[in-house]
Amino acid sequence: MKEKLIVQLLFATCFPAILVAQTDSIQKLEEVYITADAQLKAFSNSQTVLVLTDSVISKNQPSLTALLNYNTPIFFKENGLGMVSSPAFRGTTAQQTAVVWNGININSQLNGQTDFNTLNTSDFNAISVRSGGGSVIYGSGAIGGSIHLNNVFNYTEGFTNTIKSSYGSFNTLQLNYNGNITFNNLSANIGISRNSSDNDYDYVDSDDSNQNGDFYNTSLNANISYRLNQNNLLKFYSYIYDGERHFSLINANETPTKYKDFNTRHLLEWDAFYSKITSKFKLAYITEEYKYFSNTASDIYSYGQVNSIIAKYDFTYNPSEDITINAIADATQNKGEGTSIVQEERNIASFNLLFKQQLTPWFLYELGLRQEITNNYNSPFLYNLGLQFQVSSLYSITVNGSKNFRIPTFNDLYWEDSGNPDLKPESSYQAEIGNHLALKHTKLSVTAYYNDITDMIRWLPNGSIWQPSNTDHVITYGLEGVLNYSRTVNDHTFSFNSTYAYTISENQETKKQLTYVPYHKATASLGYSFKNLSAFYQWLYVGKVFTTTDNLSRYSIDDYHLSNIGIDYNFNTTFTLGGKLNNIWNTNYKSGSNRYMPGRNFSINLNINI
Repeated sequence: MKEKLIVQLLFATCFPAILVAQTDSIQKLEEVYITADAQLKAFSNSQTVLVLTDSVISKNQPSLTALLNYNTPIFFKENGLGMVSSPAFRGTTAQQTAVVWNGININSQLNGQTDFNTLNTSDFNAISVRSGGGSVIYGSGAIGGSIHLNNVFNYTEGFTNTIKSSYGSFNTLQLNYNGNITFNNLSANIGISRNSSDNDYDYVDSDDSNQNGDFYNTSLNANISYRLNQNNLLKFYSYIYDGERHFSLINANETPTKYKDFNTRHLLEWDAFYSKITSKFKLAYITEEYKYFSNTASDIYSYGQVNSIIAKYDFTYNPSEDITINAIADATQNKGEGTSIVQEERNIASFNLLFKQQLTPWFLYELGLRQEITNNYNSPFLYNLGLQFQVSSLYSITVNGSKNFRIPTFNDLYWEDSGNPDLKPESSYQAEIGNHLALKHTKLSVTAYYNDITDMIRWLPNGSIWQPSNTDHVITYGLEGVLNYSRTVNDHTFSFNSTYAYTISENQETKKQLTYVPYHKATASLGYSFKNLSAFYQWLYVGKVFTTTDNLSRYSIDDYHLSNIGIDYNFNTTFTLGGKLNNIWNTNYKSGSNRYMPGRNFSINLNINI
């Protein structure tokens, strides 16, 4: 693994050097050049997109789980602090939430989901949450919603450096460096993060402690944008993650285990801009690899790995200011193998057609079609229709309907002696209606949704082995609310942000709520700043959660409230010193069965901007 890491580091750092060699005269870059995920902005008018600001991201370092848990309606099940983290978005499973990195779906090809504790918020400077179905644009897994992690470029000439450091309870250390440079036709940024913790916290109201929970991870991201000429832009994104976690024990008699992750992502993008046409070609190479040690004292491990190549062509035509036509074609090749998976290859081609028209000043509609072609399964024809009614300058209504899907994973299809090659993709029919109010200082969105999911893949006993099959039919429905308030009076700035989710996720055969889906989840945060001083308060409420399919109360997880506070002071715009106190009421809680989380704990942070 070390040899592979060295090669990846050389590739990530040397590639920008090749591009720096050219220095044509600079041209002013339009907003269209900023992000690799152009569809997120262009085709999300009829759905809610929650954009997390820099200040919100900085208060929830470094875990993406913590950021989303305290600032979105998404529920997260964690097997202990820093352990495996799985989302439930609008009552769906972890495999039904898509994670999109600079426009590319990066959900694991092995298990179909993303572990949110293997993603560091410091590695991305634009994070957004798109609620509802998005498979027409983002492919498999975008049923409950999608999380968008983007690296955007700063085109203000100069050279800036930021160092973030933090030390806290359980010997937890966080270090991050970000550098940005812009000159002539070049804009580049690089980031390096290191996080580690003994993670040996005491359980609240108990003499026990978290054992075998230590972890560390290192990540590197390097991104560069170079203007070839007035009409052509070349961009390169690179991300490398190397981490190790010792899985927390439920009881002291268990054998200690550990897990190693090594993931890489490289994306080359060529954008061409002409009068009414935008052409984008993307070529991505993504790898994922894990090693599981059933005994930390042994060198014996099981493993799995998948290498993926993705080629994507994106053609956008704007015949007028009110019409956007977007055609996308992509081809993906996945090659996977592992201890329990004989080497397999999967090839998928897909074709998308997206259309948007601002028909009148008060009415907009958007359409989308998608078809995938593969010899591994029968892929459904996908579509979506979205409407936006601007009732007044302050109030709008959105309506969206879509068909979405999730494809079987390598584990589902190819697991030795258990995989089922006859599996069908999961299918989802979804409808939602949103009400959006935008006042001078306040924004409020309330969305009601309904989601009918069929052919859900479930692993069930078949004689002496377990096998996956398309068995479950689940209907989810509920309400989501997002409230934002911000106001500045003289030098005083006040902010209030809140989310709420009411979720029913019911298996139609048993009429029971799905496991690890709370009926209620709410978040709130208060912020205040005065000149160089800023402070914040966070609150999280999670309702009762069932851990068994028969919803037995004696095995359920009780509801809980959590509160955090923090304060920062900026010295001469260069140094920022602050601290954060988590779980200030020392609440005894857990989000996974028998997986207790830490009580009151602290961190002290120092940030340097040069």
